[in-house]
Amino acid sequence: MAYIDIIAASVTLLLFLSPSPVGAQASDAVAAPDKTQVLKVHAEGAQIYECKIDKDGKLVWQFREPIAALILDGKTIGRHFAGPTWELADGSIVTGKVAASTAGATLRDIPWLRLEATGHRGNGQLSDITAIQRINTKGGAVKGDCTAAGILVSEPYSSEYVFLK
Repeated sequence: MAYIDIIAASVTLLLFLSPSPVGAQASDAVAAPDKTQVLKVHAEGAQIYECKIDKDGKLVWQFREPIAALILDGKTIGRHFAGPTWELADGSIVTGKVAASTAGATLRDIPWLRLEATGHRGNGQLSDITAIQRINTKGGAVKGDCTAAGILVSEPYSSEYVFLK
């Protein structure tokens, strides 16, 4: 094999084995190709829904809030809760608002999201975050009929949160 062929094969192999750019695994709708990944964590928790009367007078499930542990290398490093808000043990906090959404893999999976950061507190890994992706969701979508106003239901879910700047 010629020296130039070896170099070409090596470059091809490196390109094949290199990690994908940020957002490449996420659907195009929630991708953030102009951002750099700061932190990626696994989340385990629940999506909480409340049975409410809608504008047409029908009982419907309405999303109330999330609650989840943020896990890295098998250790809980923070939490996710209403806002939406993410807080790490280092004291940094970021809040966000939904900028883009796409369906989860199944009807049981909550949507994948891209959120824009809307606020920060504390100093730490989340201090300079400008966007958050929720990807690889499993579960969390409410099931069953809503039968009485005020009933709360908790639907287990997991996902990955990618913090970007």
